[in-house]
Amino acid sequence: MRVRSRRHSLAVSNAFKSFVLDQLEELGDVVPRSMFGGVGLYRRGIFFGIIARDVLYLKVNDANRSDYLAAGMEPFKPYPGRPGTMQYYAVPADVLESPIDLAQWARKSITAAGAAR
Repeated sequence: MRVRSRRHSLAVSNAFKSFVLDQLEELGDVVPRSMFGGVGLYRRGIFFGIIARDVLYLKVNDANRSDYLAAGMEPFKPYPGRPGTMQYYAVPADVLESPIDLAQWARKSITAAGAAR
């Protein structure tokens, strides 16, 4: 039997998960779902965010990717050290700490995720 390495874990602390959900409260209807050790974030059935390794990542597309790149943020890599990324980028700390700014960024991500359906 193969044992999973902790360094590949997407584990999220309860404190960080609670913090993110509190910060997203303005959106209403955000549903967290466990996902491979991390947490998927859904609003009205649309998967728009990932919490992994105590980092919040939001969905990007051509309409909002530049916001993340301008802030120097990195894409989500489920397996560090391996090629391949997903269309989710880490949220800047200043945005994460402002519920109003975070709600605005999350709304853009929800739109991006809805367009990808």
